[in-house]
Amino acid sequence: MAASDRMVLAPLVGSIDQGTSSTRFLVFNAKTAELLSHHQVEIQQKFPREGWVEQDPKEILKSVHECVERTCEKLQQLNIPITNIKAIGVSNQRETTVVWDKTTGEPLYNAIVWLDLRTQSTVERLLKRIPGKNKTFFKFKTGLPLSTYFSAVKLRWLLDNVEEIKHAVDEGRAMFGTIDSWLIWSLTGGKNGGVHCTDVTNASRTMLFNIHSLEWDPELCQFFDIPMEILPKVRSSSEIYGLMKSGALTGVPISGCLGDQSAALVGQMCFQDGQAKNTYGTGCFLLCNTGQKSVFSEHGLLTTIAYKLGRDKPVCYALEGSVAIAGAVVRWLRDNLGILKSSQEIEKLAAEAGTSYGCYFVPAFSGLYAPYWEPSARGIICGLTQFTNKNHIAFAALEAVCFQTRELLDAVNKDCGIPLSQLQVDGGMTNNKVLMQLQSDILCIPVVKPSMPETTALGAAMAAGAAEGVGIWSLNPGDLTAVTCERFEPQINPEESEFRYARWKKAVMKSMGWETSESPSNGDPSIFSSLPLGFFIMSSMIMFIGAKYASGSGK
Repeated sequence: MAASDRMVLAPLVGSIDQGTSSTRFLVFNAKTAELLSHHQVEIQQKFPREGWVEQDPKEILKSVHECVERTCEKLQQLNIPITNIKAIGVSNQRETTVVWDKTTGEPLYNAIVWLDLRTQSTVERLLKRIPGKNKTFFKFKTGLPLSTYFSAVKLRWLLDNVEEIKHAVDEGRAMFGTIDSWLIWSLTGGKNGGVHCTDVTNASRTMLFNIHSLEWDPELCQFFDIPMEILPKVRSSSEIYGLMKSGALTGVPISGCLGDQSAALVGQMCFQDGQAKNTYGTGCFLLCNTGQKSVFSEHGLLTTIAYKLGRDKPVCYALEGSVAIAGAVVRWLRDNLGILKSSQEIEKLAAEAGTSYGCYFVPAFSGLYAPYWEPSARGIICGLTQFTNKNHIAFAALEAVCFQTRELLDAVNKDCGIPLSQLQVDGGMTNNKVLMQLQSDILCIPVVKPSMPETTALGAAMAAGAAEGVGIWSLNPGDLTAVTCERFEPQINPEESEFRYARWKKAVMKSMGWETSESPSNGDPSIFSSLPLGFFIMSSMIMFIGAKYASGSGK
């Protein structure tokens, strides 16, 4: 049988990847994970006031329909029958909040996007009700600090400020959800019997969900004064939620749902304790699988649900963290200093240098994130001599990305006690082979880059295809023949790596204390006790700007 015939006969899985800046629909071969076709539509951002970020839920839904239809047309042009699409998965921006009317199907307000900052006063008001104004008061239920970032405070703001929503709640017409809930409800019938649900990964980012009992928490709902009847039913990440009720894929089950970073973890097939993926965009975003144990960080990481791949399957947890500046330092060298003509040129310059020649670059443009949480830090380049040139600075900039990731992984190892044996990577910067080799050298462990860059969409497709009642996708990595990997092994001895890392740490210490208008963090590295609000404000903006840089990152 010819390869083209096998492709025609193979079952396919579609994946809705709804991110902050765009919506995409991608179709994969369920036997090989080969990407066959896709379509993308940009999403408009609305900025009604400073710090406010909104999106039109109807525009998001329309973009999904358009992406599905256009992708199906492309498949037909390739002589691939769309009847082979047996399931659909959904991946989404996690904390973005929508409230709609279940009788009309209309949104009652624009979606408040995860990076929106309007709820700062709401957070401050809520803190007054907590003993000692302790932002970490709900940490052991939610894994999260009280912050503008999460859905509960956005929903509280809507209930306090939008009369139409208050009336709809009083009259029993209101439904709340993150983007996954809005899409699944709308695609499975909407006001005509749509399924109101979410999955555990998205629920774990609301601050209303107990990550241990896997249920909406009555005490949390009471604290935020949110009526539980408007919340979606929480389901696993891999099960049939309902059927598509319109369009080219009418009747196809929606059977997978994961928040974007969890989807990338699944797409990278990080199913074992201690496996981690790092996404290199404008910043770096890491999830480390801690298995069935929820680990609470003392080194700047969040505790979140990684996935639950079936109703009867165990829930798995992850530690999640970020560093602020990765790809942004390359753009800074290009746009601010003009030593690069394009972002791709940094690889050539760094390769020509082969060393930083003792130059160290700490790109603390917005302070330092994990593990320091130090807003007073500012960027420095030190160790300069008359011999230093732009090639050395380019090398030092790439090395800085690697050192920051090393600090993040050190935090993971301290928190969970599971030393990482390798780091799996994705994102736009991973095309830079010099960076990838440097990363392996600095970590002293292999760095593994998949050939399939669409890890977020792939993860949602895997969850959908593996669901009970669908059963066309194997979660055994060895069965996915289209997913090959490029492996970078350490090429320097550990002593040299440790020496360079120690010099980097010395440079980091010199970067601190420059900005005195903000209070220092008193040396406490914990995200929960030092500047969590500032972290989430800054990291939200960093992640938003970096969305297009991080291939496979839904945000």
